[in-house]
Amino acid sequence: MKPQAVVLGSTGYIGGRLVPRLLDAGYDVRVLVRHANRLTDVPWASKVDVVTGDLEDLNSLRSAFASADVLYYLVHSMGPSSRRRSFEQTERLCAGNVARAAADAGAGRIIYLGGLHPEGTQLSRHLRSRKEVGEILLNSSVPTVVLQAGVVIGSGSASFEMIRQLTEVLPFMVAPRWVRNKVQPMAIRDVLYYLVAAAGLPTSLNRTFDLGGPDVLRYDQMMNGYAAEAGLRHRPVVALPVLTPWLASQWVNLVTPIPRSLAVPLIGSLQQNCVVGERDIHRFVNPPEAGLLGYRQSVRLALARMAAGEVETSWQNSSVRGAPSDPLPSDPQWAGHLVYQDNQQQTTTATRQQLWQVIEGIGGDNGWYSFPLAWSVRGWLDKVAGGVGLRRGRLNPTRLHTGDALDFWRVEQIDRGSLLRLRAEMKVPGRAWLEMRADDAEGGVLYRQRAVFFPKGLGGRLYWLAVLPFHGVIFKGMANRITAAAASLADEEGTSP
Repeated sequence: MKPQAVVLGSTGYIGGRLVPRLLDAGYDVRVLVRHANRLTDVPWASKVDVVTGDLEDLNSLRSAFASADVLYYLVHSMGPSSRRRSFEQTERLCAGNVARAAADAGAGRIIYLGGLHPEGTQLSRHLRSRKEVGEILLNSSVPTVVLQAGVVIGSGSASFEMIRQLTEVLPFMVAPRWVRNKVQPMAIRDVLYYLVAAAGLPTSLNRTFDLGGPDVLRYDQMMNGYAAEAGLRHRPVVALPVLTPWLASQWVNLVTPIPRSLAVPLIGSLQQNCVVGERDIHRFVNPPEAGLLGYRQSVRLALARMAAGEVETSWQNSSVRGAPSDPLPSDPQWAGHLVYQDNQQQTTTATRQQLWQVIEGIGGDNGWYSFPLAWSVRGWLDKVAGGVGLRRGRLNPTRLHTGDALDFWRVEQIDRGSLLRLRAEMKVPGRAWLEMRADDAEGGVLYRQRAVFFPKGLGGRLYWLAVLPFHGVIFKGMANRITAAAASLADEEGTSP
């Protein structure tokens, strides 16, 4: 009988990579998710047991943890919960619930991925919270191993993306003094290796282990290490003592795709030297056969993955706090709720497949087929407000999957060949969706487009009225240009009637 592994955080950057490795290692895997549709297009979804639940709901956890030999806790909150708690309160509640439910279910072991941090110094709020979560789990009745890793380097990781964007955008950087602090980056490949190996540790162990790669570097050295691997010139970096972490996070938010909600904890983790204090893990687990990857080698591998379009998971596809998590309500449920809509439709001489090719290719480098300046301004306004903006782009240039980030939207539903529904993750006073459909029609193919907005309070109503004059240009122009692009594709392929 195969051992049972339960993964919390399987839709995240690390969890999404850990699951297939656990399957390869011979585990039966169960994943707990709030919305099962987030796994609709994940390659390994059919090989795991998918259970819906919420870490803030203790009752939903006990059955999910039943017969678990090992429980992976890979969840970390980056902002307030939907119930208006602070993220520290949310983290504390979730950790306590997991500890109690794991004990009730008789789980064999908990493995938690925490953050590398110095002892005896004041930590940032997020590092302090992660440390507290580890302590809650260690103080439970279930044997727990807390792996404390620093900056994780890999294609799609938020830490790597921040380094990449800052280095590529800024040929010269005036930075806070934390760029001189020492950190110990670790390749995602090696983090996953130790996560899998930790499941086989003796059940007598209940402790933390530090994880880090072979290189101890300053952050400015990491930036210039990236520059060297990417073929860029050396980036001079001047460190000033006057730039606070808050100011630095605003700057990162504006010049990179990293939203403020994510930049704050990333920068907070760089305020002190964060290096490995012990290598005790190697008393129980041998290092990877090929050895730990150095920083430059990790960057080289990440760039190669990106160039080949083989980014397995990305920070982009993790949920954005503050964005609506519930799917678009079905039409009958709109009764009693104010809702605004903009509907457009247009016929095209293209085939349905050609129209769908244009629809699925929308966003990212392809843009939004209407009034680029307006989309760009909206993206910058969103960045100024602390949102994700347009520079988040898309993971794959031609294919979309349920749960994918797409600029400041997220793919909520995709019925390939007929429907693409996007849920807004930009800062907006309400909830918004954008639907694009390809339908067969008499004498051709019909493109249908619907924008849906549920306003929140007076601000939401005023927002809709303020943008209403632009809808005729943006949404109607979008419908016209998408169908025109499909018709051009038909002409190129010689299939136009």
